[in-house]
Amino acid sequence: MCGESGKDGMPEVDAGQKEIKNFLEKIIEDDLAAGRVPGNTIVTRFPPEPNGYLHIGHIKSICINFGLAQKYGGRCHLRLDDTNPEKEDMEYINAIKNNVRWLGFDWGELEYHASDYYQHLYEIAVRLIHEGKAYVDSLSAEDMRAYRGTLTEPGKNSPDRERSVEENLRIFQEMKDGKHPEGSYTLRAKIDMASPNMNLRDPALYRIKFASHPRTGDAWCIYPMYDYTHPISDAIEGITHSFCTLEFEDHRPAYDWATAIDGINHTPHQYEFARLNISYFIMSKRKLLFLVKEGYVKGWDDPRMPTISGIRRRGYSPEAMKDFVSRVGVAKVEGVVDYSLMEFCVREDLNKRAHRRMVVLDPVTVIIDNYPEGQIEYVESENNPEAPDAGVREVPFGRELYIEREDFMEVPPKGYHRLYIGGEIRLKNAYYITARSVVKDADGTVTEVHCTYDPQSRGGETPDGRKVKGTSHWVAAATAVDCEVRQYDKLFATENPGAATGNFLDDINPDSLTVITHGKAEPSVLDFAPGDHLQFLRNGYYTPDSGDWSKEHPVFNRTVTLKDSWAKMKKKMGL
Repeated sequence: MCGESGKDGMPEVDAGQKEIKNFLEKIIEDDLAAGRVPGNTIVTRFPPEPNGYLHIGHIKSICINFGLAQKYGGRCHLRLDDTNPEKEDMEYINAIKNNVRWLGFDWGELEYHASDYYQHLYEIAVRLIHEGKAYVDSLSAEDMRAYRGTLTEPGKNSPDRERSVEENLRIFQEMKDGKHPEGSYTLRAKIDMASPNMNLRDPALYRIKFASHPRTGDAWCIYPMYDYTHPISDAIEGITHSFCTLEFEDHRPAYDWATAIDGINHTPHQYEFARLNISYFIMSKRKLLFLVKEGYVKGWDDPRMPTISGIRRRGYSPEAMKDFVSRVGVAKVEGVVDYSLMEFCVREDLNKRAHRRMVVLDPVTVIIDNYPEGQIEYVESENNPEAPDAGVREVPFGRELYIEREDFMEVPPKGYHRLYIGGEIRLKNAYYITARSVVKDADGTVTEVHCTYDPQSRGGETPDGRKVKGTSHWVAAATAVDCEVRQYDKLFATENPGAATGNFLDDINPDSLTVITHGKAEPSVLDFAPGDHLQFLRNGYYTPDSGDWSKEHPVFNRTVTLKDSWAKMKKKMGL
């Protein structure tokens, strides 16, 4: 069974069970015990760049930063590291905040933006120039790469590296005033072009961008680089523990350089953990944006996307995702988590919360010839056998019904326990029926199955105590709700998209979405709304679609399949 996560997003520990702490928790506890934390208050931050929607991998970082702050009585800031105006948008900013709230975390008044510090960052840059620690460079981007060297060869100093302080200040001011075109100049830190760490080879601090910023508009035409802005923002905010993924490990020396600049009075420390990689998924924002822009998916919240908005629309719950990341744990070594673990956690969570409903996805008509015409009666059905407090509902039953087409065969194979001519099955919570004859169309397809029912078998009990092996769900035709059902599967057909050919598009799953337009549902499905969870008996877990839902045209998204023993049986029989 999937364990519940605590309010901090970390796994709860049973009474008497010794808590096993991850390495980040040990770092925090050691720092607190040694008095290395100012004010003895842990301060973390979740600092996404607002250049796309958050994906599943971010859930791990959100839970770590907010969860550890809660666990140790500290605080967690939400900071938008908005240093690239060309790729940022208020849509992304709003989506990020909605996603974090959906996961159950609240930053209160602690919302910050890197753009809040633009003036401060500019003043620090001017001071660096005065101190001879930064210079204006006119190398093109191509030449700068050539001068940078390689992992085995040191870089070369730019011809502009010894430009005078006065000239650097003049040109930098002109850059700020918009007097030079994009790409003509950059401001670079003067560190060490021979450093074995490429990130210390005079990294760029500022570049010219004539782009309107989502928050500052056209106030600036020079923008600070991420590796300069991010650590100084941490220092300004008093962050004590900067938790980030392993891809930033090589950037830590640059982080330490920036936070050690004269005049910065707080020194945060960076610690890296393994990011969340899941089989069958890509997590690159660039690639996800390509899928959206080129129409391979229907937006950032397409239920096939690994974005938080996508899985939310698909019907995943925040509780399931917190449980998933708690099971994955916090490690120092990269790895790939099997997609099936995430689906397991989703099923375990939805099994406890989803109301059961009968929905027929591929209907064939059943007519009970000896049932009174025009009569409708109601049978009692439980809403969730795993949650007794969920209660029961009354489901309409009549002479004409729909069952799944796969639940009837004229000539069944051995081991088939559904309906066939002369065979008897139980209609869930209703009666026993026996198939007598069929009606076919001109193509030979069965359109009606005529049956008789045993009036004394209501509820599945008979006076003679006989039992049947097969049970089918059903929907009464007179009260059926027509619905559209979207059967979502993995967006990619291989565990590592693009590994074989170098192009992830080659591995897109052509069957990632199947749309059923003729589903038949019991009428109580209209009592639900987007955000609710349902189990369609024998078909899987579903949720009303948040993008297209209406009671006039209900649309359901499949969240995840069931652990389907019937599907295994069909495969065994070769069906």
